[in-house]
Amino acid sequence: MAKNQITLYGKVFNEHASPIHNAKIVVGEITTFSSKLGEFKIKVPKQAIYSLDISAKEFYEMRFSYSLFELNASNTKSVKLDDFFLVEKKAGRVLMAFGGDVMMGRRYAKPYFNNPTLIKEQTVEEDTKEIVQYMAPYLKKADFAAVNLETQIADKTPVQRAPKSVTFYSPPETVNALKIAGVDYVTLGNNHTYDYLDSGLKSTIEALKKYNLPYSGAGQNDQEALKAHRTLINGNAFGMLGFVGWEGSANPSQTADSHKGGAAYGSLKNIVASVKREVADNRITVAQYHGSLEYEDEPTMMTETRLKAAIDAGADLAIAHHPHVTQGFEVYNGKLIAYSMGNFIFDQFFYATNHSFLLYVWMDGEEFYRAEVVPVYLQGYVPTPATGEHRSRILARLNDLTSKRNTHFSRNAGHGVILPNKVQADFDHISLFSNGKYITPLPKNAFEGQIRKLTSSSSNRYRLGVNLINNSDFETHTAFYSHDRGFNLDQSDFYITNENAFSGEFSLKRDSKDANSTLAMTNFTRVYRAGNPASVSAMIKGKGKVNIYWQGRKTRDKMFDALKNGNKHLIESVVLTGNWQEIVSEFNTPRVGYRSIRILLEFESTDEIYIDDLALIEWRTPWLNWLQQANFHNGAGQSTFIGFETPLISNVELMLE
Repeated sequence: MAKNQITLYGKVFNEHASPIHNAKIVVGEITTFSSKLGEFKIKVPKQAIYSLDISAKEFYEMRFSYSLFELNASNTKSVKLDDFFLVEKKAGRVLMAFGGDVMMGRRYAKPYFNNPTLIKEQTVEEDTKEIVQYMAPYLKKADFAAVNLETQIADKTPVQRAPKSVTFYSPPETVNALKIAGVDYVTLGNNHTYDYLDSGLKSTIEALKKYNLPYSGAGQNDQEALKAHRTLINGNAFGMLGFVGWEGSANPSQTADSHKGGAAYGSLKNIVASVKREVADNRITVAQYHGSLEYEDEPTMMTETRLKAAIDAGADLAIAHHPHVTQGFEVYNGKLIAYSMGNFIFDQFFYATNHSFLLYVWMDGEEFYRAEVVPVYLQGYVPTPATGEHRSRILARLNDLTSKRNTHFSRNAGHGVILPNKVQADFDHISLFSNGKYITPLPKNAFEGQIRKLTSSSSNRYRLGVNLINNSDFETHTAFYSHDRGFNLDQSDFYITNENAFSGEFSLKRDSKDANSTLAMTNFTRVYRAGNPASVSAMIKGKGKVNIYWQGRKTRDKMFDALKNGNKHLIESVVLTGNWQEIVSEFNTPRVGYRSIRILLEFESTDEIYIDDLALIEWRTPWLNWLQQANFHNGAGQSTFIGFETPLISNVELMLE
C-alpha cells in the first residue's frame, strides 16, 4: 500500500440492524459497494477530512464525516469505522432537515482581528456560495430543508433603522446561495426580521420571491405574518409556522400588528390559534419559535410552555432557536421538540456559539419516526462537518441536556439519534490510557453517553471537565478554506506547521526570534461558569520561559478596550526544558464582576517554540476517587476531558450510559 493511502472499512445496516447488500459508499471520486453482510473496504488517499456518502436502493442517502486525526490514522494503514445505519424509504415517509440561525452580514464583509474577509464586494455571489459549500451535500439529502433566516436582505444599508443596539442585513445573494445549497424554506419569525423596519422587510420579501424561496413568520401586517407556508412533501400536506417570542421594547416593536409589518408574535394565543388552523386543514404542522435566553443551557419556562402548547394544540414538530448555543431535545407526547438549534451560518466569535448541528427528522405522516443530529462546527464563520473533539463536545452536551428530559440520545456513527419511544439507556465500555499526562481528552466514543463509572488499578484521583477553546489540537485548523479564528494567529508570530507535533500531524510554531511574543485567544469566551476551577493545559517544546495569564472583560467594559487594556492576571511562570513538556496551570474563574475571560501565553525565548493540544479546561466535578462517581450537575455530563491528580501510567476503564 502506498504510504499516502489508508483503507477504511466498516458495515452498513438498516435501522433494524439488518445488513444492507450492495450499498454504495463514495469517498471523493472513489466508490465501493457492501457485501451481503453489509461489509465494505475502500482505499483512499490520506487527507484531513473524509466524507462518506452512503446510499442504497429504497434507503435515504446519508453523509458521515471524520478527520484523519480522530481516526488515529496518521501511522495506520487500515481503520475500522463505526457501523452505519440507513433509514428505509416508504410511502408517506418524509425526511426534513433543519438548521439554526442564518445571516451573512456584518463581520462576513467587515471582519474583526485582521481576519480574512469572507464576502468581498467584487465577488459576493461566489463568496456566499462558498460559505454554504460544506453543508450543501447534507441539506440536499433531505426531502425538505429549512433554516431560520435571522437577517434582513438588502443590497445596501436600508434607509430606516429600528431603535435597537444590534441590527444587521445580508446581501441578496445570501438567498440564492441558500436555495442552491438545498434550502427549501426559511422562517422569518425572529428578532432581526424587522431591523430596518418596513424598507428592510420589503427588500427581504422581494429577494425571497425573486429566488423562489418560500417563507413564513413575517409580513406587512399581523394577519400576513401569522400565515403558514403550505406545501406538499412526498404527497403530504404540511403547514410551516414561524414565531418570535417577544414583541420587543423598542418603538416601533419588532412584531407585526394590524397597522404595521414585522415578525409573527408567538404569544400563547397566537401559537395555539395558528396551529389549530393548520390542523383543521389536515396539515402536518411544524412550529418554529424564536425565544429563550442567549447562551443558556436550558430553555426558559415561557419557551417550554409555548412549545408544549403547540404540540397540545396539534403541532407535529416544534423547533426553537435564538440562544445561539445548542440545547437539548424532548419527546413530548410522542412528538419531538428541539429547544435550541444554535447557529448555522453566523458571525459570532464567542467560542461556544461555533458548535451547532443540522437536524434530520423523519416523519411518517403525522408520526415522529426518527431524528438524527449531524454535528456542525462554524470554522471562521463557515459551517463545516464537526469531527473529533468538536463532535464529541456537541454530542456530549446534547446527550446531557436531552437525558434530563427522559429522552434517550443514542448514536449512528458520528451522528446522534433520537427515537420516539426509547428511554432505556445502553451501556458501553471504553479503555483510556493517558500516556503519563495530567490532562487528556476522553476517547472519541465517549460522546455515546454520560460517564457512569471509572475503574483503575491506580489510587489516583480524577475530575471531569470541558475545553472552552476550539480547535486546540490544531489538526483541522486548515482543513477547510476558512481557517479557524480562535487564536490570534493573524496578529502574532505563530503559525500552523506539520514539522513537529506532540499528537497528530499539526502544531503551532514560532520561529527563533529576538523579541518576546504572545499567543492568545483571539477573543474572550462569553460562556463559562463563574467561580469554577480551571486549568490551562498545553504541550510545549522549546527553551526559555512562558508566562501564563488570564484576562477578563469586566461587566461594563467595551470589548476592544478590554482586549487591549484589561488587567492580565499571572497564573504561573514555567521554565521550558527544550523537550515536549506538559504545562498545567491552575486558576479559578472570576466569581463576580466579569462577563468573559481569555488566556494568554507570553514567551520569553529566542528559541523555536512549538505548541500542541492547548486547552482551557473548565472543571465540572471536584476531585473524585475511583470509588466515587460523578453527580452530573453543573454540566458535568458534558465533559470531554479528564484530569488526574498525578500523571496516570495505568489504564482506565470508562463505563458509559
